Amino acid sequence: MSTATTPGLGADHLAHVAESATPTVHRGGEERHGIRRGLGILVRIVLCLVFGLPLVFMFVSSFKPDLQIFSDLGNIKAFLPVGDISLDNYSGVFGRVPFAQFMMNSVIITVVTVVLGIVVNSMAAFALARIGFKGGGIVLGIILATLIVPFETLALPLLWWSNKLPFLGPEGFTEGWLDTYQVQIIPFIANAFSIFLFYQYFDSIPKELDEAAKVDGAGWFRIYRSIVMPLSGPAVATVAILTFLPMWNQYLWPLMAVQSEELRPVMVGIDYFKQLNTSWGQIMAYASIITAPVLVLFIAFQRAFINSIASSGVKG
Repeated sequence: MSTATTPGLGADHLAHVAESATPTVHRGGEERHGIRRGLGILVRIVLCLVFGLPLVFMFVSSFKPDLQIFSDLGNIKAFLPVGDISLDNYSGVFGRVPFAQFMMNSVIITVVTVVLGIVVNSMAAFALARIGFKGGGIVLGIILATLIVPFETLALPLLWWSNKLPFLGPEGFTEGWLDTYQVQIIPFIANAFSIFLFYQYFDSIPKELDEAAKVDGAGWFRIYRSIVMPLSGPAVATVAILTFLPMWNQYLWPLMAVQSEELRPVMVGIDYFKQLNTSWGQIMAYASIITAPVLVLFIAFQRAFINSIASSGVKG
């Protein structure tokens, strides 16, 4: 009788042990998940402070006079809108520089460069990725090799060549592109990194679509315009954003190639506040104004930006 009941008691005992052990394992997993989540939140907070506090300091300082900016540097007041707060710095910005002209110049230069850059770089990448001509790999390698050359090493030769190019302007045929819009746009249309991004994305699109289009009588340009580009929205968004940011922040090249005030972009306008008496409050106000459009655009399209980067074939 006891022999018959022992297995049953053993099975009940094992079931009880298993039931009592399962919550412990589950609690351990929850604890580890909670720790990882807490560390993740802590890292995000630290990153927000590292990248956000300089922007907060810039914006808050734009409302303070210079003396208060320096007196608040040693404490938390530097990040708080306290003390002598006013809009005098902003009114001083518009009185000291032709801000509307600078802003319009930057918008024109940036938008034209982004649009032409998407067209030119995508067509170059399409030829390399889809047409597959002989020596295409060598051409792509040469294009990518230009990424290791810093712009500062090319600035002076580029300036010399730009001054030798023919130009048909309002005064007739002249020599030299200096002090024009095109000298700020054309040298930056073709971009090796943009070509590489488009190449990666185009190469991932099935080439069977090209064959099907050829059967219907489509040529290469029709395939590019009607098939490949409509499927490349994430790559287009990535290239547009990564072209917009450096063009909006362009400083060295306009400073070298542009002398007329009516053609200068917004970044060069900061130099106006360093002449004679430096006004740090006005510099902060000016920087806040020209930074606001970039922040608004990024906040509005941050999800599209992250998705475009994730799906554009950029791999570490």
